[in-house]
Amino acid sequence: MDFPIWWEWELELTPHIEKRMYQRGITEKDLRRMLSTVSDIRPDRVVGRWIADTRPAGKDWHIIIEPDNSDKRLVLITAYPQE
Repeated sequence: MDFPIWWEWELELTPHIEKRMYQRGITEKDLRRMLSTVSDIRPDRVVGRWIADTRPAGKDWHIIIEPDNSDKRLVLITAYPQE
């Protein structure tokens, strides 16, 4: 898979994703591991955001990301297991 140029930018975690990580029992290390095994990236319904699909430990997860072009950061919005 060819990743967009912004895929390599520094990560920024929002307060929202930090709250969701706590609720869902994942750490920043887990999240970074998930991002290293992304199988697909597609546009989200919110313009400017993307959905990254990953499958850690055999369970499908979606990570919502938003590239911030002005700061050259990849903002992590939320992460959740696919139902």
